[in-house]
Amino acid sequence: MLTKIHQKWLWAIATGIYALCCFAAICWKEPLWLMVPFILITATPVTQWITKNTEQLYWCYLLVLPLSTEFNFTPSLGMDLPGEPILIVLTLLLSASFIYQPHLFYSLINSVIGKWLIAYVCWMFISMSYAENTWLATKFILAKIWYILPLVFLTAWIHINRPNFKKLALLLCIPMLFVIVQALIRHGMYGFEFVAIKKAMAPFFRNHVNYSAMLVCLLPTGWLILYFTDNAVKKKYVKIALFTGLVALFFAYSRGAWLALLVGIIGYYGIRKNRMGQLLFAGIITASISIVLLVNNNRFLAFAPEHDETIFHENFSAHLSATVGLKDISNAERFHRWVAGFRMIAEKPITGFGANSFYPSYQPYTIAPFKTWVSNNPEHSTIHNYYLLLAVEQGIPALIIFGGLIIYLILQTQKLYHSFQQNYYRKISLVTGIVLMMIASLNGSSDLIETDKIGGLFWLCTGMVLTLQQLLKREQSSIAS
Repeated sequence: MLTKIHQKWLWAIATGIYALCCFAAICWKEPLWLMVPFILITATPVTQWITKNTEQLYWCYLLVLPLSTEFNFTPSLGMDLPGEPILIVLTLLLSASFIYQPHLFYSLINSVIGKWLIAYVCWMFISMSYAENTWLATKFILAKIWYILPLVFLTAWIHINRPNFKKLALLLCIPMLFVIVQALIRHGMYGFEFVAIKKAMAPFFRNHVNYSAMLVCLLPTGWLILYFTDNAVKKKYVKIALFTGLVALFFAYSRGAWLALLVGIIGYYGIRKNRMGQLLFAGIITASISIVLLVNNNRFLAFAPEHDETIFHENFSAHLSATVGLKDISNAERFHRWVAGFRMIAEKPITGFGANSFYPSYQPYTIAPFKTWVSNNPEHSTIHNYYLLLAVEQGIPALIIFGGLIIYLILQTQKLYHSFQQNYYRKISLVTGIVLMMIASLNGSSDLIETDKIGGLFWLCTGMVLTLQQLLKREQSSIAS
């Protein structure tokens, strides 16, 4: 118990802090100073709750993942709230657990995925030492670490000890369903016009590409919920939710997401028929041959758009027609940046220009024939191809490491699907592989791994593969004994 003297001192200190904060708020005309006393009061109980309820905080992150919104503190410093702060706290807690109880994570770190991720992060540090802007590269690495540690290793640690995949699926899909319904209602008020889709998803998503990508990647998860729902009434509600998702996907007007849905369907049959190796090999060979043919004798110049004809179309049918005729401004601008990207790779093929360096560096490498009306890039967006982005910013070794990782993960989901005896885990392996295929497809025309939504989903899927590998070992050991 506190004595009266101690109580008086505490009251005096609290009153002094509050008075100073009021003074600061008046002097600097910043009301946020008034939050300081309340933060100090709640800091201790909040910290105690977090340290005792790490798993609950993990579930909380999954719940807010579809709902997080971008917030810029300064022009150069932004964060996705409330998702990223939760990841930072989870990273700190997981790091402390690893320091004090390393044996709990040894099997995870020593796995193939663990070693692959160590190589991935190590190359980031090597690339950072050659970066033109070390501060930007450092911020990039820090963000990668607080995504990888909790979403890969904490996911595995939680679900190996207490598998609860149904809870994971529901916590992702229910808030996303809320976003879908409100977006459809708001979009409907604008007559489902193509140009109005961005207004309907704020503040949860930056644009229709991010929205449709998250939507299409969670559709297989919704199908999994339907598959494992026995109650007829609940099954009906899940079917309605899935149909709503498909309607929303159509009105998202995203060609990349529609293509990803097709890729997901192909992935479904590829994994079930044990043909993913052949499909991935054929895709890589096709892409490689296409690149060689375009580069040889500068054949890519034949695809240069007509500057005055390449405009933004407010009507979606005109938008699709422009896409077929190679006069769509979004794809034309992609070609503009891809050409610059290949020229940048040719200059620094091993170390790259450094993470987060594409935007400030690419303009001198562009060529006039591919210039469009938006080539001044007021949004400061990047190359719109994650694989090219990796090679430009971190060198070809980074592309090989990441490309090898995603191929390994997809092939592992196929292996897991055909190795598990329990149908429950077979279906989870199948859906994880489908989502990974979709993410791989989406990042061929975007750089969504660097966003909190698809980036978070990708690292979560990586954690799922690691979890399923450990559970398969447990099942095989149980059968053998």
